[in-house]
Amino acid sequence: MELRTLRAFVEVVRNGGFSHAAKVVFVTQSTISKAVKQLEDELGLPLLDRLGPGIKPTAAGEIVYRRALRLLAERDDLAAELTDLKGLKRGTLRLGLPPIGSSTLFAPLFTIYRQRHPDIEMRLVEHGSDRLQELLAAGDIEFAGLLLPVPDEFASQLVRREPVVAMLAADHPASGWPSVRLRDLRDTPFILFDAGFALNRIILDACRREGFEPNVVARSSQIDFIAQLAGAGLGVAFLPRMIAMERAQMPFRPVLLEDPGTEWAMAMVWRRGAYMSPAGAAWLALLREA
Repeated sequence: MELRTLRAFVEVVRNGGFSHAAKVVFVTQSTISKAVKQLEDELGLPLLDRLGPGIKPTAAGEIVYRRALRLLAERDDLAAELTDLKGLKRGTLRLGLPPIGSSTLFAPLFTIYRQRHPDIEMRLVEHGSDRLQELLAAGDIEFAGLLLPVPDEFASQLVRREPVVAMLAADHPASGWPSVRLRDLRDTPFILFDAGFALNRIILDACRREGFEPNVVARSSQIDFIAQLAGAGLGVAFLPRMIAMERAQMPFRPVLLEDPGTEWAMAMVWRRGAYMSPAGAAWLALLREA
């Protein structure tokens, strides 16, 4: 089993097809197809379901995909360690950050890090938590800003805990309350972030514990747009208190959410036991210092 065939298979699954995978690894589509076929022949099992719209992994393909991610990440770790051993003086810090809270929590730290380590290149990607966790597991990034809890395969350093507030229009009956429970908002439409944002999961899980599914009327990845929709009376939206209070000039009223399990706990997360670059170790040291 060769790493090149595993890489081809991983990119087909990740990109949903052979043509997109070929562009990612800069080879022809036929080369990708042959590599996946070689892997299937070697294992004696079909790894991809090619029927219907899109290409999806079979049950065997899911197992191979998960294992291949780990093997490819280990290969990257090996290459990084050997590069450091050869005395590379310049390094790269590969970070994945979520849209919610990053500018407030991490921008000041970036400035300090840059002042201390001017020769380190900082590569940043921004996605929702689900995508960041996938990139982290694959070794495409060294750290990710994720909400706790995280799976056991990851280690974490807590950065900030914040209660969540419900953002309500001024004329909502609960807008003047000091706090509110989700069950009090079950008849109010919900405005959520796009799929893949961990804050959605926190809110929806808490609603289910209260025995109801909210009526979701809008989704967006834009914080300010969501806040404006809530202030205009379209429904209730949710943000960590710290992030909501930065938008005090907007027309919504923030009301503390009382439900257990709705705390927003942002952490910097990395793969447990994985090789950590000097650039990454310096970043983690700064986080712990701050």
